[in-house]
Amino acid sequence: MVSRRQLIFTATAGLFAAASRRALAAPPAASDPVAIVTAIYTRAAKGKGDGGGAFVIENKAAKAKYLSKSLVELWAKADAHTPKGDVGPVDFDPVTNSQELDVKSFKVVATSLEAEKAVIAVTIAGRNTPTRKPADQTVRYDFVRDAGDWKIDDIKGSSDGEPWSIRDMLAGSLKN
Repeated sequence: MVSRRQLIFTATAGLFAAASRRALAAPPAASDPVAIVTAIYTRAAKGKGDGGGAFVIENKAAKAKYLSKSLVELWAKADAHTPKGDVGPVDFDPVTNSQELDVKSFKVVATSLEAEKAVIAVTIAGRNTPTRKPADQTVRYDFVRDAGDWKIDDIKGSSDGEPWSIRDMLAGSLKN
Protein backbone atom coordinates (compact mmCIF):
# COMPACT_ATOMS: atom_id res chain seq x y z
CA MET A 1 0.00 0.00 0.00
CA VAL A 2 1.26 3.50 -0.89
CA SER A 3 1.41 5.91 2.01
CA ARG A 4 0.37 9.52 1.71
CA ARG A 5 4.00 10.58 2.30
CA GLN A 6 5.25 8.39 -0.57
CA LEU A 7 2.53 9.72 -2.87
CA ILE A 8 3.42 13.35 -2.09
CA PHE A 9 7.14 12.62 -2.53
CA THR A 10 6.58 10.88 -5.88
CA ALA A 11 4.34 13.69 -7.17
CA THR A 12 6.83 16.37 -6.07
CA ALA A 13 9.73 14.54 -7.70
CA GLY A 14 7.73 14.25 -10.92
CA LEU A 15 6.96 17.97 -10.95
CA PHE A 16 10.63 18.85 -10.42
CA ALA A 17 11.69 16.49 -13.21
CA ALA A 18 9.16 18.01 -15.63
CA ALA A 19 10.18 21.55 -14.71
CA SER A 20 13.88 20.78 -15.19
CA ARG A 21 13.22 19.21 -18.62
CA ARG A 22 11.35 22.35 -19.70
CA ALA A 23 14.18 24.55 -18.41
CA LEU A 24 16.79 22.51 -20.29
CA ALA A 25 14.75 22.58 -23.51
CA ALA A 26 14.16 26.34 -23.38
CA PRO A 27 15.69 28.26 -26.30
CA PRO A 28 18.24 31.00 -25.60
CA ALA A 29 16.75 34.22 -24.32
CA ALA A 30 15.80 36.65 -27.08
CA SER A 31 17.40 39.36 -24.99
CA ASP A 32 20.86 37.78 -25.42
CA PRO A 33 22.96 40.09 -27.67
CA VAL A 34 24.34 37.17 -29.71
CA ALA A 35 20.80 35.83 -30.26
CA ILE A 36 19.53 39.29 -31.26
CA VAL A 37 22.28 39.81 -33.84
CA THR A 38 21.97 36.25 -35.12
CA ALA A 39 18.22 36.76 -35.62
CA ILE A 40 18.85 40.04 -37.49
CA TYR A 41 21.29 38.40 -39.91
CA THR A 42 19.23 35.25 -40.31
CA ARG A 43 16.37 37.45 -41.47
CA ALA A 44 18.69 39.54 -43.70
CA ALA A 45 20.06 36.37 -45.36
CA LYS A 46 16.64 34.75 -46.02
CA GLY A 47 15.48 34.19 -49.56
CA LYS A 48 18.10 35.47 -51.96
CA GLY A 49 19.83 37.39 -49.15
CA ASP A 50 18.90 40.72 -50.72
CA GLY A 51 16.47 41.94 -48.07
CA GLY A 52 19.12 43.68 -46.02
CA GLY A 53 18.70 44.85 -42.47
CA ALA A 54 16.78 48.06 -42.96
CA PHE A 55 13.96 46.54 -40.88
CA VAL A 56 16.06 47.36 -37.78
CA ILE A 57 15.82 51.12 -38.43
CA GLU A 58 12.86 51.48 -40.81
CA ASN A 59 10.45 53.20 -38.40
CA LYS A 60 9.98 54.32 -34.79
CA ALA A 61 8.63 50.95 -33.64
CA ALA A 62 11.58 49.07 -35.15
CA LYS A 63 14.06 51.48 -33.61
CA ALA A 64 12.38 51.13 -30.21
CA LYS A 65 12.56 47.34 -30.51
CA TYR A 66 16.26 47.15 -31.39
CA LEU A 67 17.96 50.40 -30.33
CA SER A 68 18.74 51.94 -26.94
CA LYS A 69 16.60 54.86 -25.81
CA SER A 70 19.55 57.26 -26.11
CA LEU A 71 20.28 56.16 -29.69
CA VAL A 72 16.58 56.44 -30.63
CA GLU A 73 16.51 59.98 -29.16
CA LEU A 74 19.70 60.98 -31.02
CA TRP A 75 18.27 59.57 -34.27
CA ALA A 76 15.03 61.53 -33.78
CA LYS A 77 17.01 64.75 -33.24
CA ALA A 78 19.07 64.07 -36.38
CA ASP A 79 15.90 63.35 -38.40
CA ALA A 80 14.30 66.57 -37.14
CA HIS A 81 17.46 68.49 -38.11
CA THR A 82 17.47 67.04 -41.64
CA PRO A 83 15.93 69.38 -44.26
CA LYS A 84 12.75 68.07 -45.87
CA GLY A 85 13.47 65.96 -48.91
CA ASP A 86 17.01 65.07 -47.82
CA VAL A 87 17.94 61.48 -47.06
CA GLY A 88 19.47 62.06 -43.65
CA PRO A 89 22.82 61.22 -42.10
CA VAL A 90 22.47 57.43 -42.54
CA ASP A 91 22.06 56.82 -46.27
CA PHE A 92 23.02 53.13 -46.38
CA ASP A 93 22.09 49.87 -44.68
CA PRO A 94 24.37 49.69 -41.62
CA VAL A 95 23.45 46.02 -41.03
CA THR A 96 24.94 44.96 -44.37
CA ASN A 97 27.37 47.91 -44.48
CA SER A 98 26.31 48.56 -48.07
CA GLN A 99 23.81 49.79 -50.58
CA GLU A 100 23.66 46.25 -52.02
CA LEU A 101 21.73 44.57 -49.14
CA ASP A 102 23.51 41.33 -50.04
CA VAL A 103 24.03 38.66 -47.33
CA LYS A 104 25.04 35.12 -48.28
CA SER A 105 26.51 34.06 -44.97
CA PHE A 106 27.62 35.54 -41.67
CA LYS A 107 29.57 34.71 -38.55
CA VAL A 108 28.61 36.20 -35.16
CA VAL A 109 31.17 36.48 -32.36
CA ALA A 110 30.83 38.09 -28.92
CA THR A 111 34.06 40.06 -28.52
CA SER A 112 33.03 41.42 -25.11
CA LEU A 113 30.16 40.34 -22.89
CA GLU A 114 29.74 42.03 -19.51
CA ALA A 115 26.77 42.49 -17.18
CA GLU A 116 25.71 45.88 -18.59
CA LYS A 117 27.40 46.10 -22.00
CA ALA A 118 28.52 43.86 -24.84
CA VAL A 119 30.23 44.09 -28.22
CA ILE A 120 29.18 41.68 -30.94
CA ALA A 121 31.11 41.40 -34.23
CA VAL A 122 29.57 40.05 -37.42
CA THR A 123 31.59 39.08 -40.47
CA ILE A 124 29.46 39.16 -43.63
CA ALA A 125 29.94 37.46 -46.99
CA GLY A 126 27.76 38.54 -49.90
CA ARG A 127 26.57 36.61 -52.94
CA ASN A 128 27.03 39.27 -55.57
CA THR A 129 29.00 42.08 -53.96
CA PRO A 130 32.55 42.66 -55.13
CA THR A 131 35.34 41.67 -52.79
CA ARG A 132 35.75 44.27 -50.09
CA LYS A 133 38.61 45.17 -47.81
CA PRO A 134 38.66 42.73 -44.86
CA ALA A 135 37.74 45.49 -42.37
CA ASP A 136 34.67 46.38 -44.47
CA GLN A 137 33.26 42.86 -44.03
CA THR A 138 32.85 43.25 -40.26
CA VAL A 139 30.09 45.18 -38.49
CA ARG A 140 30.26 45.68 -34.72
CA TYR A 141 27.32 46.20 -32.41
CA ASP A 142 27.69 47.94 -29.06
CA PHE A 143 24.94 46.73 -26.73
CA VAL A 144 23.82 48.20 -23.41
CA ARG A 145 21.25 47.16 -20.86
CA ASP A 146 18.28 49.46 -21.30
CA ALA A 147 15.40 49.00 -18.83
CA GLY A 148 16.63 45.43 -18.28
CA ASP A 149 16.76 44.50 -21.98
CA TRP A 150 19.74 44.35 -24.29
CA LYS A 151 19.58 47.11 -26.91
CA ILE A 152 21.93 48.25 -29.67
CA ASP A 153 23.67 51.48 -28.60
CA ASP A 154 25.86 51.89 -31.68
CA ILE A 155 26.66 50.13 -34.95
CA LYS A 156 30.20 50.46 -36.28
CA GLY A 157 32.03 49.38 -39.40
CA SER A 158 34.26 50.73 -42.12
CA SER A 159 33.90 51.71 -45.75
CA ASP A 160 36.99 51.45 -47.96
CA GLY A 161 38.93 50.97 -44.74
CA GLU A 162 37.61 54.23 -43.20
CA PRO A 163 35.79 53.65 -39.88
CA TRP A 164 32.21 54.82 -39.33
CA SER A 165 29.83 54.84 -36.38
CA ILE A 166 26.08 55.40 -36.54
CA ARG A 167 26.21 57.37 -33.28
CA ASP A 168 29.00 59.59 -34.69
CA MET A 169 27.12 60.14 -37.97
CA LEU A 170 23.95 61.17 -36.15
CA ALA A 171 25.81 63.48 -33.73
CA GLY A 172 27.82 64.98 -36.61
CA SER A 173 24.66 65.79 -38.56
CA LEU A 174 23.49 68.00 -35.68
CA LYS A 175 26.60 70.17 -36.03
CA ASN A 176 25.81 71.20 -39.61
